[in-house]
Amino acid sequence: MGHVLKKLYRYILSSFIGTFIFTFFIAVFILLMQFLWTYLDDLVGKGLGFDVLGKLIFYTSITFVPMAMPLAILLSSLMCFGNLGEYYELVAMKASGISVWKIMRPLFIFAIVMSMTAFVFSNNVLPVATLKSKTLLRDVRKQKMSFDIPEGMFYKGIDGYTIRAGKKGADGTTLYDVLIYDHTEYKGNIKVTSADSATMALAPSQKEIVFTLYHGSNYNEVIDDKEYRTKRPFEKMAFDKQYVSFDISDFDLNQSDGDVFKGHQSMLNISQLLVAIDSLENSDVERHISYKNSFRNRFQHLSSKDVINKNTKNKKVDADTITVFKWPFLENFSAKEQQSIVNMATTAVKNQIDNIELNINDFKRQDTNIRKHQQVLHEKFSLSIACLLFFLIGAPLGAIIRKGGLGLPIVISVVFFVIYYIITITCQRIAIAGDMPIFLGVWTSSLIILPIGIFLTMKATTDSALLDGESWKKTFRKIFRKNNN
Repeated sequence: MGHVLKKLYRYILSSFIGTFIFTFFIAVFILLMQFLWTYLDDLVGKGLGFDVLGKLIFYTSITFVPMAMPLAILLSSLMCFGNLGEYYELVAMKASGISVWKIMRPLFIFAIVMSMTAFVFSNNVLPVATLKSKTLLRDVRKQKMSFDIPEGMFYKGIDGYTIRAGKKGADGTTLYDVLIYDHTEYKGNIKVTSADSATMALAPSQKEIVFTLYHGSNYNEVIDDKEYRTKRPFEKMAFDKQYVSFDISDFDLNQSDGDVFKGHQSMLNISQLLVAIDSLENSDVERHISYKNSFRNRFQHLSSKDVINKNTKNKKVDADTITVFKWPFLENFSAKEQQSIVNMATTAVKNQIDNIELNINDFKRQDTNIRKHQQVLHEKFSLSIACLLFFLIGAPLGAIIRKGGLGLPIVISVVFFVIYYIITITCQRIAIAGDMPIFLGVWTSSLIILPIGIFLTMKATTDSALLDGESWKKTFRKIFRKNNN
C-alpha cells in the first residue's frame, strides 16, 4: 500500500505543480498588464531602452508575487481535484480505500511549503523589489518625452528653444524650412534663425544634438537701442552653413538611489518594521506629553478661583433671553478700551483653538502612520496564511464540483478571490481610519475564509453532493412532488 501511495502522491504532485506554475505566471501576467495599462501614458514616448523597461517589468512583477501566489494555489488546487473528479480518478482512489484527506495530504504539505516560501519572500525579497520598482517608476515618470520634432509643428522639448520644421525627410534626420527661436534670455522672439534645410546628428558625447543648417539667416532685434520702440532696429546675418548644438542630457533617464522611499513602511522587513513602530509610538507619547506640558505652562497664570462651580445642567433658558456678561475688571477702562481688550481676548482664544486643531490633526497623522506600519507587519503573515487557506477551499471544492479545465474553476476562483480582496481592502481602510483594530482589519478576510475551508473539507471527506447539480435537481423535484400531492 505504501508503494502505491508513493506513486499516487507523485502523480498528484506532478499534475498539481504543473498547473500551479502555469496559473501563477498567468496571474502575474494579468496583474502586470493592469499595471502597464495604468501607467501607459508615463511610459510611451520616453525613448526608454529595453534594459530600463526590462528592469521595471521585472521588479514590478516581483511585487505581484504575494497576490498571485494565493490565487494560483486556489485555481490550481481547484483544477487538479476537479480533473481527478471529472475523470473518476478520485472515485477510483476512494474505492481502493484511500480517503480524500489522504489524497490531499501531499498537496497540503506543498501548500505549507509555499506558505513558508511566501512569508520569506514577503519579508526579504518584496521590500527590495518594491523599493527598486517604485524608484524606477518615479524616475521614468519624471523623464522627458523623447526628442522628436514633428512635421509642421512647433517643438518645445528643449529648454529655451522652440523649433519648427516645415517638412521632414524620409531618413528622419533631414529637416526642411527650419525655424529656431532662441528664448534663453526670456525676452520673447528677438533671436530667430531660419534655414532652407538642416541635418541632425548626435555629438560624440551623446549629450548634445548638432544641427547643421544650410542657406539661412540669423535675425536679432536690438532691444537695447534707444529708438527701438519707434524704428525696431535688428541685425541680420546670412550664412551658407552653420552649426547649432542643443543640450539633450535632460532626455537621459536619471536613475536615483531610492533614498526617498527607503523609510516607507512597504520597503521594510519585519525587524525594521518593529523598530520603526516602536520608535513612532515612543515619539507619539513624547509629543503628547510635551504638548500637554506646553499647554499647561502657557495658562498656568490663570486662576481657577473664579470658575463657576454651580451645576447648570438641564437648566431651561428662554430662547429670547439675553444674558449680559459682567466682569468688574473691565469697568476700570473706557468703552473703547474694553472693546479692544475683548477683541484681543477673542483673537487669543481663536489662535489657541487653531493651535489645538493643528496639533490634533498632527496627532491623527502620526497615529495613521503607526497603523500603516502595523498593517504592513500583519500583511507579512496574512498573505502567507492565505496560501494555505485558499488550498483548503480549492482542493475540497474541486473534489465536490468534479469539473476540471479552465472554465468553471476560473470563475469560482475569481469570485472567491475578488470577495477576499474586497473584504481585505475594505477592512484595512476602516482599520487605518482608526475605526477597527489593525489585527481585525488585516485578518478579517482570513477569519471568514477559514471556516468556509473547514466546512468544504468536511463535505469533501463525507462525499457530500453540495454542489452537484443533479443532486439539487432531485431535491427540488421531491419538494415539488410533495407540494403537488
